Amino acid sequence: MNTLVWIVLPYACLAVFAAGHVWRWRHDQFGWTTHTSQLLEHRLLRLGSPLFHLGAFGVIGGHAMGLLVPASLTGRIGISEHVYHQTAVWGGTVTGAALVAGLALLIARRLVSGRIRRVTTGMDKVLYAALAVMVTLGMTATVATNLLGDGYDYRETVAVWFRGIFWFRPHTALMTGAPLVYQLHAIGGFLFLALWPFTRLVHVWSAPIAYLWRPYVVYRARRGPAPVPPPAPAAVRDTGRQSVPSGR
Repeated sequence: MNTLVWIVLPYACLAVFAAGHVWRWRHDQFGWTTHTSQLLEHRLLRLGSPLFHLGAFGVIGGHAMGLLVPASLTGRIGISEHVYHQTAVWGGTVTGAALVAGLALLIARRLVSGRIRRVTTGMDKVLYAALAVMVTLGMTATVATNLLGDGYDYRETVAVWFRGIFWFRPHTALMTGAPLVYQLHAIGGFLFLALWPFTRLVHVWSAPIAYLWRPYVVYRARRGPAPVPPPAPAAVRDTGRQSVPSGR
């Protein structure tokens, strides 16, 4: 069972992550987008989207630092374990709180706005549910275990197991002794990667680059009465026929 959960599952999810993106690009390039709904509702989006994205960037950066950088390396450059722990806990709490607030606003926006609710797909609902679960597990590990609890040094267990996956030497014993919330967070993280290619999250691989040269989109409100549209060709043709006198 341990081999299935801590070895087979991660590699299967990484394979789906890679193959899924290739499949999505080959078969659904028109769907490779954020599916923005800004024109349908912008007040909650204007606040929720920056909070969510800034929090997500901070959380991703914290995970990368904690999982990929060994404790021996931070110690060699003069960062003590106490300083690292305090920075990670408080930084994770602040960025996690921003992520929670932003995600809550985005979900509320989907629920309270009828127009947004009608354009929300089934995969969007799955994505938001998965994000909510992952954020809940992550905040529980950060706040309940490390900030308010006795703390847990995941860099000696979870991080070593995670790096071992990419070296093809994952040690399952490192995860079996980890707290349950860390185990669930690790499993959920890999399942989330498997879900990624089939959601709107694929836009992250193209949006940051394309935005560098994409021109601004300007929306202007129309003032005054709306212009009268030109008559349809059929209406003009019928009018011309009626104006011709009958007979000669």
